[in-house]
Amino acid sequence: MVGVPLGNLGDITLRAAETLRQVGLVACEDTRRTIKLMNHLGAKARLLSCRAQNEAAAAAKVLAALDEGRNAAYCSDAGTPAMSDPGALLARRAAEAGHEVLPLPGPSAFAALVSVAGAQDKTVIFEGFLSPRAGRRRARLAELLGSGSAFVLYESPFRILNLLACLADIDSERYLCVGREMTKLHEEYLRGSVQEVNTLLTKSEKSSIIKGEFSVYVSGKKTATPKRGLQK
Repeated sequence: MVGVPLGNLGDITLRAAETLRQVGLVACEDTRRTIKLMNHLGAKARLLSCRAQNEAAAAAKVLAALDEGRNAAYCSDAGTPAMSDPGALLARRAAEAGHEVLPLPGPSAFAALVSVAGAQDKTVIFEGFLSPRAGRRRARLAELLGSGSAFVLYESPFRILNLLACLADIDSERYLCVGREMTKLHEEYLRGSVQEVNTLLTKSEKSSIIKGEFSVYVSGKKTATPKRGLQK
């Protein structure tokens, strides 16, 4: 299970690069994304699509290769497999079949965001993507905000404003660190209270800020105490 770069290909680990060059089969979330990384590394393995919609069928093909004594690797589009990405079913079935399943630690949007959030929460919940349904999203946010623990969400540029508006409606003073396009060319971090970040992004709705993928750190603390403001 190979952690791959979030965006900057320079973040590939030496071990991951060596493995992708050596294995004969690489199962991946999207062959169109992974082929770019493989070409960058000069790796020639056969690619097999293994995404959420076909993971069970793809897992059977990977197991067949493993049963023949071949080695295989799995890559999601970015970051670490099974972190709001496919890979968990494949890992479980391979282990149940008696094959060794090993992690190759690498980039993770969750870990990357926690490292720069500066909130010092003892407990951080990884929630990933919330339901797109407004009622379910609000109910889960209320639970998370009431837990006393920090949490990390992933969100698309199409729903980030809705997420921030819902957070502001429930607790406008909670501290946020929002990462946009982490490790990529237009990497940015917004720090401040929910209301401050929501106001900034709402005013910039038609600007370049509302592009790319977002990771959102929400502090478990009741008051937005860390330093606020937009930082690049």
